[in-house]
Amino acid sequence: MPRAKYRYNPQTLSYERAKYTPLERVLRTLAFIAPTIVLSVILAFFFAKRIDSPKEIELQKENQFYAEQFQKMSGDMTLMSKVLEEMKQRDRDIYRVAFNADMFPDELRTMGIGGSDRYKDLEGYSNSELLKLTAQRIDSLESKLYGQSLSFQELVEIAKDKEDRLASIPAIQPVRNKDLKHVASGYGWRIDPIYKTQKMHTGMDFSSPIGTKVFATGNGKVVEVETNSWGYGKCIVIDHGYGYKTRYGHLSAFKVKVGQKVKRGDLIGLVGSTGKSTGPHVHYEVEKNGEKVNPVGYYHSDLSPEEYERLIQISNNALKSFD
Repeated sequence: MPRAKYRYNPQTLSYERAKYTPLERVLRTLAFIAPTIVLSVILAFFFAKRIDSPKEIELQKENQFYAEQFQKMSGDMTLMSKVLEEMKQRDRDIYRVAFNADMFPDELRTMGIGGSDRYKDLEGYSNSELLKLTAQRIDSLESKLYGQSLSFQELVEIAKDKEDRLASIPAIQPVRNKDLKHVASGYGWRIDPIYKTQKMHTGMDFSSPIGTKVFATGNGKVVEVETNSWGYGKCIVIDHGYGYKTRYGHLSAFKVKVGQKVKRGDLIGLVGSTGKSTGPHVHYEVEKNGEKVNPVGYYHSDLSPEEYERLIQISNNALKSFD
């Protein structure tokens, strides 16, 4: 506090101690401490600007970490986009060409991901734009990945169907080469062995001893097991699906029944000479989409090129059938 002040009183002709009102005392006190307050404020402002608190330092480190993570995520998403584009090209230019499949619709590869309200919760932050951009890129990648997964799933189903189709299409001889005496007659116009007139022979005759094993030439389901005194005699028909059926005629015995599923190479019957037949053999037919076709084109799985060429020559030269 300031030292006591004295004033001269002209009435009493003496010095008297100065007396101040309460307001004057407050003002005098403020005048005395004002420089200290001003200086304190200046110093506090200076240090607040120049020196960070521990919490501020921690927040700065955290912000720096997030910035680095966003940058890394951006790089990762760019790489994933490139990989996804390569997958799309392989899908289109290799896999679908190999399977002879239709192109996967582009609209299913880039399905919608919602409107602008989807990112409303990310607004109001200092990094809102960066957050929304990153979220949009992630959503776009997820959508494209899901679309690509649908395309691959379709290819898997096509591959399974192709595998089943290949296993079902007739592809071997009904009688093993080692059991054959000879191919008596091929597909085409032949001399009927009984009527001695030209007649369309709708299959191939494989001559072999009675009791020789006869095999299914492709996967399928037995749809006919019949015994007739004329025509095909004891006969089996297998439906292979995909428009294919095969017929095995003039058998001596059955080894399957109607409704039974068989695989290529399964034993289905034994060679005979039943029905309209002039000798032990199996009459083999291939039917495609309701039309009987030349079976000679359906032996690719069990013959060498030389054996196949010989089979064609024999079947073409045979002018007389066994049935």
